[in-house]
Amino acid sequence: MWALPDGNITMTGEGHTDQLSGCCFHPSGTQLVTSSGDTTEWIWDFSKCGSILTLEGQAHAVQDCSWHSCGDFMASTSIDNISKAWDSNSERCRYMTCGHEDSVNSTEFLPFSNTALTSSADKTLSLWDARMVSSLFLGLSWIQAK
Repeated sequence: MWALPDGNITMTGEGHTDQLSGCCFHPSGTQLVTSSGDTTEWIWDFSKCGSILTLEGQAHAVQDCSWHSCGDFMASTSIDNISKAWDSNSERCRYMTCGHEDSVNSTEFLPFSNTALTSSADKTLSLWDARMVSSLFLGLSWIQAK
C-alpha cells in the first residue's frame, strides 16, 4: 500500500499464494479485504500493518469481494457458481447463494441496504436479499460484452 500523494510505502504483506482477483476497502477505511485464486479472502488491518484474518471455505478460485456498508460482513464470489456472505466478527460464512449457472464474477452491496448484486459468466445479474438469502431477481440476461 502506498500513501497518497507522496507515494511512500505504508504497508506490505504476504499471504495469498495465487493471483489477487479483487479488493475492497472497509467502510471505515481502516481495513481491506482481498480475494484470490487461492480460494481465500484475507482481511488486512492498516493499523496492524498486516493480515488479521483469513477466510477459507470456497472450493474454487474467489473472483471478487465486497464489504457491506455496516462493515460487519462481506460477500465473495467464486468460479464454482456460488457467492457467500461472511461475518467478520464470528469469522464464519453466514450464507451462500446458488442460482447462477456459471462462474459468479462480481458482487456489490447496495449502499445502506440488505440487497446484494451479483454478476455471472452466464450473462445474468441477480439481486439477493441478504437477510432472507433469497433471490429478488435472477436472470437479467440481456447483458452483452462489446
